[in-house]
Amino acid sequence: MPNALAAVLLLSVLNYGVTMATARSDENFFQNCPASNCSEDGPEIRFPFRLETSPASCGAPGMKLRCSKQADTILVHPKFGLCKVIDIEYRYGFIYVIPLAASKCPLQKIISTNLSTDVYRPYGSDSATLVSCSTEFRPSNQYYVAGPISCLSNTSQFSYLVSSFASMDVLPLDCMVISNDIWIPYPLKNESMVRLNETAKGTIAFGETMFMWSVPNITNVCQECEIGGRHCGFHSETRQAFCKKHSSHVKVIAATSSVATILVLSVIVAAALYLALKSKYDEEIHLKVEMFLNTYTTSKPKRYTFSEVKKITRRFNNKLGQGGFGSVYKGDLSNGVPVAVKVLENSKGEGEEFINEVATIGTIHHANVVQLLGFCSEGSRRALIYEFMPNASLEKYIFSQASDTCCQEKLRPNRMLEIATGIAKGIEYLHQGCNQRILHFDIKPSNILLDYSFKPKISDFGLAKLCARDQSIVTLTAARGTMGYIAPELYSRNFGTVSYKSDVYSFGMVVLEMMSGQSSSDPQAKNENDVYIPEWIYEKTITGQELELIRGMTQGEKDIMRKLAIVALWCIQWNPVNRPSMTKVVNMLTDSLQSLKMPPKPFVSSFG
Repeated sequence: MPNALAAVLLLSVLNYGVTMATARSDENFFQNCPASNCSEDGPEIRFPFRLETSPASCGAPGMKLRCSKQADTILVHPKFGLCKVIDIEYRYGFIYVIPLAASKCPLQKIISTNLSTDVYRPYGSDSATLVSCSTEFRPSNQYYVAGPISCLSNTSQFSYLVSSFASMDVLPLDCMVISNDIWIPYPLKNESMVRLNETAKGTIAFGETMFMWSVPNITNVCQECEIGGRHCGFHSETRQAFCKKHSSHVKVIAATSSVATILVLSVIVAAALYLALKSKYDEEIHLKVEMFLNTYTTSKPKRYTFSEVKKITRRFNNKLGQGGFGSVYKGDLSNGVPVAVKVLENSKGEGEEFINEVATIGTIHHANVVQLLGFCSEGSRRALIYEFMPNASLEKYIFSQASDTCCQEKLRPNRMLEIATGIAKGIEYLHQGCNQRILHFDIKPSNILLDYSFKPKISDFGLAKLCARDQSIVTLTAARGTMGYIAPELYSRNFGTVSYKSDVYSFGMVVLEMMSGQSSSDPQAKNENDVYIPEWIYEKTITGQELELIRGMTQGEKDIMRKLAIVALWCIQWNPVNRPSMTKVVNMLTDSLQSLKMPPKPFVSSFG
């Protein structure tokens, strides 16, 4: 396994255009630019960061740090000023900082300043909203509301931070939005579901901020290195980043914490036990699910009885749809919050579906992942309760474009880019932002739900798989997913190893479908030129032709379509090594069109 992992990581680095130097020149870099600390307890400083006393070649542009007289690690942010560095997460490109400038209200600085630069952009576990209310109130659910914030409040106006996961029902009617997109950093120690008033405490009191860094041709190479347990270096002559070769002096990141390992094993054991008993509903299945639920007693969402579920759905009188594992009904919680209730009816795979859902989205929070509010497990009857998405799924709008003018207007190129970016951020969080990496394995339009403002949220984790965050290769006993969106390596290992790159492929197919309004997953679905849609888009893109797939597009909209095409074609490369990570995909979608490189042909041509 270590040899296979090293081979895959090496190919990934080659794909990003990195020229690996000789062992001697590699060693020279690390001898000239050794890792250092400002203090014994301070974060380690190594490439792409450097100390200002080190040669410029030891760090990437704009990523210089210094040591204070108090031995603190200092970042000079172009807009935030002097900041104390709390932590650096090299594997995922995060740096946690606190501004040093004295302020009675650090949050005021955050909401009044655009903190994004060429290198850094704010990021976190939640994009909160600041609201001002004319009456003070005690938040009934501190998972979603923090405040009142004293420095932004007075006797007539009271300010609160509200999670992006919250329904507006949690606020009084007299509240007004003051500022959006206030990023709350990922908790440093506990990455499971925690209250907003806890996670936002550092941001409110000290201005604690988490930045994601991005430097072309460096960031993604270095993340590949770090995830593989290797440090990253830089060749001044070739202007290329590279991974330090494994040696007896290089420590390999081996596994997650023992707690995480136990959780992974419990899920695997539970799933294996279900497969052995899948032909029958009996007490053993019930005991298995209960044993699993006991593992998550500290982090699971609320548990409901089946009679409560019937009350929530008004005896299942409003059916929203039918899925492979059961029916979905509209309902309302006791506080009036609308919900969608999935009642698991099909015994085939039900235990695994239920366990996967609770084990994944039951313990995480992200603006682009649907929220699991509760569940029911009572004998053989099981149900999952989600936040309600009023605009249904992306599938509704993709395949109605040709005949429905309303849907055409709702999926203009700007909206497509917003949706694609939201989906990409959600998958990126699943892959890199959680305590354990979550591989979805069923990304498709029907599993992308749209909220009131058309913000996309990834749903349906019944086929998901948990693995260690530093585990790049996973083992599956059978292909999983939906025909047309399944990556080639899930069908045959001749195409490569199964990994998080399988979700990247599915994402690319969804983007192509969204662009064309047709099923890109079906080779029988032809366009006016009688060719397979992904191949037709590739030929248009590679030859520089305009992708005017929607009537009356402006030049700006045409550029967006070209950007989406380039990104999607990178994602559907048949060789998983050639696909970008989701972090790279997010960067590509937010960068300029001119910065994108044309992808190689992702499949065997059918022209001629």
